[in-house]
Amino acid sequence: MKLHLGVLALLMPLAALADDTAEYKLTLGNYRYDAGYSGQDVNLRRRAGDTNAWLAVYRDREFGQQARTGVDTSIELADALALQPSVQAATRGFLGGSINLQWGATWFGLVGWGRTNLRPYYNLNWDPNDAVTIGLGWRGDGGRTVSVTLIADDRLHTHQRDLHLFGRWPLGESLRLTLDLMHKSGLGGDDGSLAVRAWGWSATLDWPAWFLRLAHDPKQNFSGLDADRLSIGLRF
Repeated sequence: MKLHLGVLALLMPLAALADDTAEYKLTLGNYRYDAGYSGQDVNLRRRAGDTNAWLAVYRDREFGQQARTGVDTSIELADALALQPSVQAATRGFLGGSINLQWGATWFGLVGWGRTNLRPYYNLNWDPNDAVTIGLGWRGDGGRTVSVTLIADDRLHTHQRDLHLFGRWPLGESLRLTLDLMHKSGLGGDDGSLAVRAWGWSATLDWPAWFLRLAHDPKQNFSGLDADRLSIGLRF
């Protein structure tokens, strides 16, 4: 399976750690596909100030194995205005990058743009890589966040669109719930003939030192596969 589209994670303030003092985050993920097999992913991320760097490896019996690495950061241009670049590389010759501009404090907006070299890349998230992003959101006390984000292909004429409704809310002093409801539409499949319209979701429970995430991703990467994901992470 050679997938040229998927998500190249766009840096957003919504991804702040439950414990911002943690330097490392280790995530173990299992992806169960409706075709009757599973994939596994290991991701180690290091955080230093506003910069994150990561190393990861994914493997399943159909795609094989792919290692990846990347870095993202946030550059403050002015009060409540930040530039957020991200770059990523993977085995099989994949290269990609994105750049976002975010403005606002309590109410904020986001615009972004991403590009890859279209080499094979097994994406484990939601959205098209070669795409534009627009988003609006609100942040309150205690990490409360609500946002709406649209990621849309602007390169390969697939009409792929992912619309996310995101919410993050504390449930107590040491527990936080994050929900992401997503609707995807557009053309997919190896030959671009698969018409996709589907709803997906993810739910994450965060404690200061670790987290648990469940997700359902129908037509993952706009393919014919439905994926259910279980991820467990540790911060240290």
